[in-house]
Amino acid sequence: MLKRIPQIFATSVIPVLGRVVARVLCLIWALGWALTVPTTTAEARRIALIRDAEVEHTIGNFAAPLFTAAGLDASAVRVLIVKDRALNAFVAGGQKIFVNTGLLLATGSPQQLIGVLAHETGHISGGHLARTQDALRNASVPAIIGMVLGAAAMVSGAPGGAQAAPAILLGGQHAASRTFLKYSRTQESAADQAAVTLLAETGRSPQGLLDFLGILGEQDLLSRQSQDPYAQSHPLNRQRTDLLRRHAETSKYRQTKASAAEIEAFLRLQAKLRGFLESPARVFKRYPASDRSVAARYARAAAHHRDSQLKEALAELDSLLSERPDDAFFQELKGQILYEHGRVADSLAPYEAAVRLKPQLALLRVGLAQSQIASQDAGLVTAAIGHLETAARQDTNLVGIWRQLSVAYGRAGRFGMSALASAEFAYRLGRAAEALLQAERAAKKLPRGSPGWLRAQDIVTAIKAAQLSRKGGKARKQNR
Repeated sequence: MLKRIPQIFATSVIPVLGRVVARVLCLIWALGWALTVPTTTAEARRIALIRDAEVEHTIGNFAAPLFTAAGLDASAVRVLIVKDRALNAFVAGGQKIFVNTGLLLATGSPQQLIGVLAHETGHISGGHLARTQDALRNASVPAIIGMVLGAAAMVSGAPGGAQAAPAILLGGQHAASRTFLKYSRTQESAADQAAVTLLAETGRSPQGLLDFLGILGEQDLLSRQSQDPYAQSHPLNRQRTDLLRRHAETSKYRQTKASAAEIEAFLRLQAKLRGFLESPARVFKRYPASDRSVAARYARAAAHHRDSQLKEALAELDSLLSERPDDAFFQELKGQILYEHGRVADSLAPYEAAVRLKPQLALLRVGLAQSQIASQDAGLVTAAIGHLETAARQDTNLVGIWRQLSVAYGRAGRFGMSALASAEFAYRLGRAAEALLQAERAAKKLPRGSPGWLRAQDIVTAIKAAQLSRKGGKARKQNR
């Protein structure tokens, strides 16, 4: 389920966060991002990327047909979930769509969410903000979020915004960030037109996007300081709504509704987010015990877990599993709850069931491996290594896997591979000195010519080449 494991970033403007005490969301816990970015002179705002197998699976199912219709490689487009209550979504860093949890919870139907995804896909296929995209194409995700917050601080008019922005912006990107969140009305209309086409090609009406723009329209009544970023960055006008309304009224899919499976997946997505992000009291008020729907029981299970009520959390989950024992995400949440309440041995069976049901989802494998490593059962370490190695191939963005692999290899007595995994972890976070040290250590311990030895050599070569390039750049500056 939603987990958060803050990773450590190498950019000097993004401070390292310690371990999050409440492991609120499923696998980010161990594999996600969290950054503290000052937005005023008086306080800091914590921004986290959420990694969760079910949330990502649901959004991926909604978005993949749109990407294909747009001529994009669905496997190459990433949709990242930002833990932020503000209503916002944006495209950055090439084919990356960032969606705030605030927007996911504000949408009222799967059609609205799919409409937003279609619109953002239209920005990608239209090459909008191309110069900014070029500047950010190779930027890290934390760097992109830092830039977005910097741009927002400059345009929001919030107290301290002008002072906070320089601390947020990353070097060399200041000019680009001034327009990072800003699309022109022409680009918005073009993205709407693209969305209409994409929705039609996937058998949908633009009514969902039109309904979502109605939510945005309410923002026009607020002061600029109170508006959500999406309302500021995606200018709304009568022409846009009129265009969508005409297409919605004439669409041959105007009577097409979301399927029952799509509606349930959407309601479960929102229930899971609320269960882990909102206070338990608020969750119980929204989903009272009298509500026996799947989404309500799901939300209450998460809220009871966060409220340290293990018996109640398991009761809600077991009622769901009695009806759907083959639901991988119910099994995963049960494994997570048991694991985080210290019942590591009991967590293994539900995690194993989750992986058996959806072996293609890397996050499920990482959850199982985490429990296997924590079980202190030497016989399970080899299995954990296998799951982590598979997960690393399935999802190359799970940087935290390398830290867990380092631990697992070490317990298995494979010290050369443990050093190599530590080198991979440090290298992917930009910690050059640490990565070089661990890669050289790995090269000494691994058999010459083996795949691990060759990878260690690659890391050493890449780091030393980068160091020489930097030295040459400094020398050229000094000689000018």
